[in-house]
Amino acid sequence: MESAFFAVMKRELKAYFYSPVAYALTGVFTALTGYFFYSGMVFYGMASFEMSRMAEFAGPQTLNVNEFILRPLFGNMAVILLLISPLITMRLFSEEKKSGSIEMLFTWPIRDIELTLGKYFAALLMLVSLLAPTIIYLGFVGYHAQINWGVVFSAYLGLLLLGSAFIALGVFVSTLTENQIISSAISFGALLMFWVIAWSVGESTGPLADTLKYLSILERLDTFAKGVLDTKDIVYYLSFIFVFIFLTLRSLESKKWRG
Repeated sequence: MESAFFAVMKRELKAYFYSPVAYALTGVFTALTGYFFYSGMVFYGMASFEMSRMAEFAGPQTLNVNEFILRPLFGNMAVILLLISPLITMRLFSEEKKSGSIEMLFTWPIRDIELTLGKYFAALLMLVSLLAPTIIYLGFVGYHAQINWGVVFSAYLGLLLLGSAFIALGVFVSTLTENQIISSAISFGALLMFWVIAWSVGESTGPLADTLKYLSILERLDTFAKGVLDTKDIVYYLSFIFVFIFLTLRSLESKKWRG
């Protein structure tokens, strides 16, 4: 017999892929990342041409493909995920509340944790489907130049953890309102706050500055893009996910008590 978790996840995946939502988001994400990849390749080509012209004066030099193409590409992909993630999660619970079907879900023989994780992993698979086509860009670069695949793996892991954290926050926010637009706006605002929270302190030090830098969800991504797997960064993202999954469960429990 199919578990409740897989039943919920399958139900949500059908809602994504049996409608234009998944294809529209994938098309937008692929088009934007493709544009940034093309821009990076053009810039790399121009820089290579200039260096070849200067080689007779300064000696032969080489450009780092990871620094000129891949690292900026992953940074731009993170920004696009910041914009798109709220659109992935906005309907998960908000639509259920608006249609009244959430009351029916509460009568099913399903635990809140199964309901929450089923929706969460469905949204996570949707995010993975956005990232999957971008592997073509890396294959194109790898065919024409030598790249560090360890750095590529690290960068994708960072993007996946970042996107997973975005999704966790969005799932929680979707339990707070039945309006999908409001859910999307609040999710984006909250994610943006975690994105820029450390900008105000700059290079300052001290307890407050250190706390704000620690809470910044952006500070860690660049470490992954450099090919560095720091346990502290992984723990941060996993803790972020755990906290918002926990808050989602408490929100659903509160909804049951209010009736």
